[in-house]
Amino acid sequence: MHKLFDLTGKTALITGSARGLGFSYAEGLASAGASIVLSDIRAETLQEAINKLKAKGYNATGYVIDVSKEEQIVNAFEEMDKAGIQIDIVINNAGIQHRQPMVELALKDWQRVVDIHLTGTFLVSREAAKRMIARKSGGKFINICSLTSEQARPTVAPYTAAKGGIKMLTKSMSAEWGEHNIQANGIGPGYILTDMNEALIKDVAFDTWVKNSNPAKRWGKTEELIGTAIFLSSPASDYINGQIIYVDGGWLAVL
Repeated sequence: MHKLFDLTGKTALITGSARGLGFSYAEGLASAGASIVLSDIRAETLQEAINKLKAKGYNATGYVIDVSKEEQIVNAFEEMDKAGIQIDIVINNAGIQHRQPMVELALKDWQRVVDIHLTGTFLVSREAAKRMIARKSGGKFINICSLTSEQARPTVAPYTAAKGGIKMLTKSMSAEWGEHNIQANGIGPGYILTDMNEALIKDVAFDTWVKNSNPAKRWGKTEELIGTAIFLSSPASDYINGQIIYVDGGWLAVL
């Protein structure tokens, strides 16, 4: 591996990483040499994910964290401090979806989506950044954005608002932390074959629309996001800050 993309000696925290895209990011960064800290709300699934990484010879540990709960985040970072774990890379991936027309949307459902995506990204990043700044080590943040950071679709208003917010939070992070050699960038996945999109994949009309509206004429694969994640975690991106890279097969380019 070229040294520009070598993550040996670095430790990466990936939220929402017990399965799906989060686990793919974790496995990808581990393959580039990083030690991995997984986090998820499901203890049993989290342990299974840790075991999978260890079985491949990777250095991995994990913490049960609901990223919408400030106390859990603060406690997890304090536990990492005690264990001597210093986070160099953060991928803010944790998220949920809630599909419902806005006129029928309850405040609690709106708040839950926004809290997990947007507020969770802020809280995790705040705790990691204050430690990076204190030890003068620099660091990398990768915030998982979305096509809905740029464009809206019906029935996913809280998700769209949160992902739009994450785009601008990423820019704010770069504005405040860039002088500390901390880079904050985002990845905006297109329509990817994941568990979260299972209902859409099985919807014949939606599946056809995705394929017809995308220059690549297909859904993306989880492994097609790993290269961008490694790049944004590595020295190769040291002068890139506040940017969003859309891995979408060209979807946004043709709207």
